[in-house]
Amino acid sequence: MVSAVFHSPLDASLPLPRAGEGRSEAAARAEAAPRSTPVAKEQKPRAPIDLRAFWMRVLPPLAGFGLLLLIWELVAMKSTTGFPTPAATWQQALTVFSDPFYSKGPNDQGVGWNVLSSLQRVALGFGLAAAVGIPAGFAIGRFEFLSRMFNPLISLLRPVSPLAWLPIGLLVFKGANPAAIWTIFICSIWPMVINTAVGVQRVPSDYMNVAKVLNLSEWKIFTRILFPAVLPYMLTGVRLAVGTAWLVIVAAEMLTGGVGIGFWVWDEWNNLNVANIIIAIFVIGIVGLVLEFALIKLATAFTFEEVKS
Repeated sequence: MVSAVFHSPLDASLPLPRAGEGRSEAAARAEAAPRSTPVAKEQKPRAPIDLRAFWMRVLPPLAGFGLLLLIWELVAMKSTTGFPTPAATWQQALTVFSDPFYSKGPNDQGVGWNVLSSLQRVALGFGLAAAVGIPAGFAIGRFEFLSRMFNPLISLLRPVSPLAWLPIGLLVFKGANPAAIWTIFICSIWPMVINTAVGVQRVPSDYMNVAKVLNLSEWKIFTRILFPAVLPYMLTGVRLAVGTAWLVIVAAEMLTGGVGIGFWVWDEWNNLNVANIIIAIFVIGIVGLVLEFALIKLATAFTFEEVKS
């Protein structure tokens, strides 16, 4: 039988041992043989910067802010009541934010303390609403009896203006701060209940059929099936609830008083300080934008899109 020996191209470049040479001599000759230098990988050229896409991202927002400043300047020029110009408001903003955390008494505190107080009320009211609304949404979406029981009540109470609940809070809790927290609670709970219940109802029926076949307990159905599937819906409800809560707290604080960004706006109006009111409007918008952006990022992190083939 004849056996054929095949050598790779790399083997061909190495010298073969002559007859009579030992193994060590052959190895020494192989090490002494010249080796081919590795070819450097070609670097990929950098993609050119798309200037059109860059300017399309930058120019529209700048044009929008420029239009706002132009309209603001025209209104200030035509005003006969001393409406502040953008330049005057900017100078006042530098003064306000030079010491945002001063405190000269319960009714005279910096804008930083007012924003923190409002955020604290929003956090308390929103946290209570989440603790009640999210489990209620799971229960309403999971059980048809509860759905038929609570859907009419939700449809009746959800359209009510949040400020209409403020007198009820003042009557029951006998205090402005708990009344404001109650108002945040009642206006934040509906988006979380509704979105969570809709998410539960949209879980594919195949998942629930598998749970029945495997005879899973309600706790395993919740942890293994419902919670992962409903999480994007739940986070959407949370985002809507936070936005609504931040809108309502400003109006509630105008009526209840105390320390807060809403009270600060009303107090500056009583002092006829319009520049500070405009500054407060921008502060409210920026804080709401930050909350919205943070919750959108959180919702995006837990949202899984199907990969299209």
